[in-house]
This record gives sequence, structure tokens and C-alpha cells, in this order.
Amino acid sequence: MPNIETLKKQAKQYLRWHRERYYPVAAQIRAALPRFRHVGDVQILESSFKLADAQELVARQMGFDGWQALKSGADAMTDEPRQTTPRPILRSISAQLFVANIKSSCDFYTNKLGFAVEFIYGDPPYYGQVIRDNARLALRLVLEPVFVGDVRKREHLLSASITVDTANEIKQLFLSYQAAGVSFHQALKKEPWGARTFIVSDPDENLIIFAGRAAD
Repeated sequence: MPNIETLKKQAKQYLRWHRERYYPVAAQIRAALPRFRHVGDVQILESSFKLADAQELVARQMGFDGWQALKSGADAMTDEPRQTTPRPILRSISAQLFVANIKSSCDFYTNKLGFAVEFIYGDPPYYGQVIRDNARLALRLVLEPVFVGDVRKREHLLSASITVDTANEIKQLFLSYQAAGVSFHQALKKEPWGARTFIVSDPDENLIIFAGRAAD
């Protein structure tokens, strides 16, 4: 385990990132601190976050209940086995899409697919996130081709998968996107395993599959 001075510096780094509104730190805060578990990135960065909170964040990442417990464990390190800490639980996943223009991509996802912009970071912007319900898509600016030619469409390479609960919802979602003039890589169809799916192609040729359970 890192020594206590290194952990203190790490806590101060988290505190500085929060004050600077460095968005990636919000996900770490939400994952480690229970009181932020169901809070969005913007709200986390606007909330009060002190050095004690940053130290608790470091402690929980190391498997301790709090900073004092971490210090006691760090100061009294021996060869005796410690209690096994609970296995980390993955609460959510955010697909990352490579885009050529953050603003135009945000416009597509908000105006066409009904997402909302959670944040845009950088000056000029190079990273952002859009959200709809429990689905999050991270947008990362890349100015060089990441795939050769039409390989994504030709090889049917999916960038993200988003699901709904029922056959009625997937049909309703498809019809709403169709009315909005969305470009489909694949129209709504029933898959061999029973689900109904359709695939959207965004302006950067990212393929997003939407899936819903088939009707009984």
C-alpha cells in the first residue's frame, strides 16, 4: 500500500480537480462515496467537497471505511493478513464514442435522439457527455481517422448498446427516431434470440444499437 504522505497528496489532487471542475473526477467521487451514488456529474462538481471528503474518497478506494481507518492501517502495517474487503460493484457503464466535432455531435444526440448534454469540457471542447435516463454516452474528440474507410459499417462494429424493457417501448422509440429523420444502419427487426433491435448511425458513423424485449 502507498505510504500515508503519497495518499495525502492524492487526496489534495482530487480536491484540486473538483475545484477546477475536472469532470472525470466526478465519476470517481460517485463510485466511492455513498452520498453521491445517485448524483449527476454537474451536481457533484457544484456541491461542497472539502479535504476531508477527498481523504474519505482515497480511503474508500483503498478499501477502508474512512481516513482514520486508513491511517491506522497504514501506520500499523504488518505481515498479518487483513480482512478481505468487499468486492467492488460496477454500478454503471458509459460508452465512449470518437467524434470529429463535439458541438455537432451534441446537437445530433440532443435534437435527434432525445439526449441531454450533461457536460462539455475543454477550451476548445474536446470531451463531453450526453445522457438520457440511465444511458450515458461519452464523446471524445479525435481529429484523425480511427478506422479505415467504411470498416465500421461493413463489419457491423457497434460502438454502444442501449436497452429498453419492453417490445412496445422499442417500437415507440424507433418510430420517434424515424419521425425525427434519424439515419438507420438497420431498421427495427426481430432477432433470432427474440429481441427487437434497430441500429442508428451518427454523423461520425458510430453504430448505436437499441434493443428491447420481444412481445410475449
